[in-house]
Amino acid sequence: MRLHMRIAVTTLVLICAAAVSTQLALGKKKDTRVASQLEDRKRAQQALNRLTFGARPGDINHILAIGVDQWIDQQLHPEKIDDSAVETRLAPLRTLKMDTHEIVENFPPQQMIKAVAEGKQRMPSDPARKAIYEAQLARYVARKDKKEQAGNTTPATTDSTTKPDAMTDEDRARRRGQRMELEQKSEALLDLPPDERIKEIAKLSPEEQRMLANTFKDRRDEVMEGMNPKQRETLMALNNPQQVVSDELAQGKLLRAVYSERQLEEVMTDFWFNHFNVFNGKGADRYLITSYERDVIRPHAIGKFEDLLVATAKSPAMLFYLDNWLSVGPDSDAANGVPRQQNWGRRRQRFPRPQQAKGKRANGLNENYGRELMELHTLGVNGGYTQKDVTEAARVFTGWTLKEPRKGGDFQFEERMHESGDKVVMGHHIKSNGEKEGTDLLHFLAHNPSTAKFISTKLAMRFVSDDPPSTLVDRMAQTFLKKNGDIREVLRIMLESPEFWAPEAYRAKVKTPLEFVASAVRATGAEVTDATPLARQLQTMGMPLYGMQPPTGYSMKADTWVNSSALLGRMNFSLALASGKLKGVQVDPNHLLPANDATADPTAVLNDLESTLLAGDVSRQTHDTISARLQDATIAQRKLDDASHTPNTGMIEGLLLGSPEFQRR
Repeated sequence: MRLHMRIAVTTLVLICAAAVSTQLALGKKKDTRVASQLEDRKRAQQALNRLTFGARPGDINHILAIGVDQWIDQQLHPEKIDDSAVETRLAPLRTLKMDTHEIVENFPPQQMIKAVAEGKQRMPSDPARKAIYEAQLARYVARKDKKEQAGNTTPATTDSTTKPDAMTDEDRARRRGQRMELEQKSEALLDLPPDERIKEIAKLSPEEQRMLANTFKDRRDEVMEGMNPKQRETLMALNNPQQVVSDELAQGKLLRAVYSERQLEEVMTDFWFNHFNVFNGKGADRYLITSYERDVIRPHAIGKFEDLLVATAKSPAMLFYLDNWLSVGPDSDAANGVPRQQNWGRRRQRFPRPQQAKGKRANGLNENYGRELMELHTLGVNGGYTQKDVTEAARVFTGWTLKEPRKGGDFQFEERMHESGDKVVMGHHIKSNGEKEGTDLLHFLAHNPSTAKFISTKLAMRFVSDDPPSTLVDRMAQTFLKKNGDIREVLRIMLESPEFWAPEAYRAKVKTPLEFVASAVRATGAEVTDATPLARQLQTMGMPLYGMQPPTGYSMKADTWVNSSALLGRMNFSLALASGKLKGVQVDPNHLLPANDATADPTAVLNDLESTLLAGDVSRQTHDTISARLQDATIAQRKLDDASHTPNTGMIEGLLLGSPEFQRR
């Protein structure tokens, strides 16, 4: 019976996924039922689809009660919206409140552990931090010893038929003994109070900790039961401190997307992070991105574009990501080794060249930031600049560097790395003036007509359509220039435009994986106690949070995300979510049904959920495809001879979440 049901469900998933792929690939047909001017409920739905990460149960009625325009005005002023509820959810994620120095000290990178091993850094006295350092130090020493042993191994002493580091029978026996001993201890550990439990785990060797982690792989909640946030972080950091920072960053983003009342601010924060993309897989950026999103992107998400541009230019995360912190003017004092006078005496010291990655030579002038500043951040690829302008911009930003970025260093301007002399970028003359040359160029670019058009186009692409009307973009760009890059005013022009509310714009945008996952959780009213499984789902769907390596960021266009494999993954996620199979996410499909609805008819349940999840915006093809398959007794969840058995509400809800209509916003 179970095998039959799995086969039936798999068949249904494939059929529905194929239908989704076909409908999305063909494009959204104009709905003749939509009037030339959207009716109130559809207007509220359009606002929710575009300005939030998706509608929650009851959201449409709430907006209609206060008025769509009033609700939009509230979202344009997020500082006036109480968001304390989501802050309470974020409170256990302590790294989200830490500055970069605190993150590095509490969750040490390899460089910090190496400094401790070499006696250049003190071991912390705090018991929790000390346990983390000791675990990482033991791993560091073990790796170093193994490397030295491998280096001392000569061909003459190595059996040509075996690898130098091959495990011996003695090693295997020892590990089996350790594993058996740990299995005996594991249950006893769960009976200990949280303080004692974590102390006992910290005493284990790194190898034993890894083995214990495998033993408790599916019992994480039991191991952490009763622990406070700091203890939980400590336990996870014993194995990988960096992962704690990355996991909490991803969880914070998802929790805000799902639960924040300041939805437009969250949408814009995601938009600008993608626009000014930084990759968390590059060294120090694993620690720098927390502050980058919190202190640079979010505060300026609906402010002045120039303020945002300057903040990103000086951000340690951006300086590190695009290597501008290493950029040295070819004729600067630093490049030519000109000695400098130290402040504390007459001793003269040659200025050291910037720190380089291992195995790489100093390259002097680095054009990465100058190029991306114009191509991706401001003017656009057709913005009228030349290669010479890129080089001149790179010369302007020499000296914009960091102090010890791997230790959480801040922005600093280093005069001796700066290329002095006047510069000319796109005909704009910049006088030699140190750090102020950079702010001069940023001001020029922020107020350039090409920037106004490029930013307006991207905003319209995110909120209106993949190919936004040129007339709308032109009006937005004019407002951008007139209002000195005031993002709120540009958004207001767009949100008051007929193009935004046009029938052809309704559900015309395909959701990115992040938008899809967040909207599905919001639509079901799910309770998220651990957002990590949701983050893993995004990795599976090809959109790992903070994981886009090129500076282009993730695409907002449908063709990137519409293919059979990706849509099958979305369908599988929808079914797992609705059936309660995602750890850390609790869903009750029945609470979306009308009160006291005891119907045993799958079709009636389907109709109810179509109204709740999709506001009734379901095509006949989608309805018939799902309805036809629900006649299968194994899918409808009833006995073959009992037509009164309760329908599988979770299955129906999951199929609707995976439908073409739900894929669109």
